[in-house]
Amino acid sequence: MADLRIDFAGIKSPNPFWLASAPPTNSGYQVQRAFEAGWGGAVWKTLGDPILNVSSRFAAVSFNGQKVAGFNNIELITDRPLEVNLKEIYETKKRFPDHVIIASLMVEPQQEKWHEIVKRVEDVGVDGLELNFGCPHGMAERGMGAASGQVPELVEKQTYWAKEVAQTPVIVKLTPNITDITVTAEAAVRGGADAVSMINTINSLAGVDIDSWNTVPHVAGKGAHGGYCGPAVKPIALNMVAECARNPHVNVPISGMGGVSNWENAVEFMLMGATGVQVCTAAMHHGFRIVEDMIDGLNNYLDDKGIASVMDIVGKTVTNYSDWGNLDLNYKVVAQINNDVCINCNKCHIACEDTSHQCIDMLKDDQGRDILKVREDDCVGCNLCSIVCPVDGAIDMVELKSELPPMTWNERQAAIGAAGNCSIPTIK
Repeated sequence: MADLRIDFAGIKSPNPFWLASAPPTNSGYQVQRAFEAGWGGAVWKTLGDPILNVSSRFAAVSFNGQKVAGFNNIELITDRPLEVNLKEIYETKKRFPDHVIIASLMVEPQQEKWHEIVKRVEDVGVDGLELNFGCPHGMAERGMGAASGQVPELVEKQTYWAKEVAQTPVIVKLTPNITDITVTAEAAVRGGADAVSMINTINSLAGVDIDSWNTVPHVAGKGAHGGYCGPAVKPIALNMVAECARNPHVNVPISGMGGVSNWENAVEFMLMGATGVQVCTAAMHHGFRIVEDMIDGLNNYLDDKGIASVMDIVGKTVTNYSDWGNLDLNYKVVAQINNDVCINCNKCHIACEDTSHQCIDMLKDDQGRDILKVREDDCVGCNLCSIVCPVDGAIDMVELKSELPPMTWNERQAAIGAAGNCSIPTIK
């Protein structure tokens, strides 16, 4: 059995699966139930001055029969007194000393307020702090959350203020509602952050009820933008983790989150540079016991690969991730249709004919049966046919050996530039 323990910025956790700061970590009762189920850690629902929440506050986006493909909320930080939260954190840590408790914090961008809350929270024995610079709604209107997280100078300054008094590792949680997340990640590092976590929720409106014309959700007929999470945001989150992991100036551990729903997702995030992952929507959808499948699946995966420790996979795909200009223009794959498996639904032909490169022909074989065949000379290897195909194994994307050496766009442009700079001597 593989070793699932992780060391995240000096914080030791029995496994890489943590609950994110959210409704599942709102109380000691919930966090203790989560630890009993097997979660390695929990980031306590964000602490600060208690607020008033609204009703209702959640909405979900379903797609093609899948419930909760995306999840939207307009809930804010804790609505319980700080003293109550601190008491429950102390009791929970005392009962589960080997499990990780991170306190998520959000206060106004004032040095004395950061000093005060950091000291009070660390007094009850937390393992680390997560500065919430990501919440996109409600708190942002008060100058906190994403309002701070979108300003690199404020990220750096507030991180520095927390670090001035912190005795435990400081993690900075970044907002995705920004053009380039590496800018604020670098600011956090300059401020002294021991780690970063990403992504927080994305600005969103879940939908509109076309009968009542109310937003979804609505509060007495009024709506507001909220935070979007769940499986639908995983590609966005994975990209942002990857961008930070390959940035030499973001040289701190990353806690990855955003659509992590199973052990496979966790492996993807860790391969792209995350040391551990945080989970919210999947737990809200299916309950705390999903961590059992996550732990078993990760263990089996590592054993099958012959990998002794989960820490050994962290960042292994980062070097494969680059910019478009560094991709080989002479690399070519084409689609090949396996007519013994094909069910002749013709989805690939329709997709290619209408929206791609018109390179799939409808033919008859020697027995007069309908078959589909790809004209490989015209196929650009876009993958669309294999993506829309409903049958596994019916379409393969196959590499064709190129007669040309590898050549990237950047190399091509450099060669053109070099040729243009060559001067031909004048013969007199």
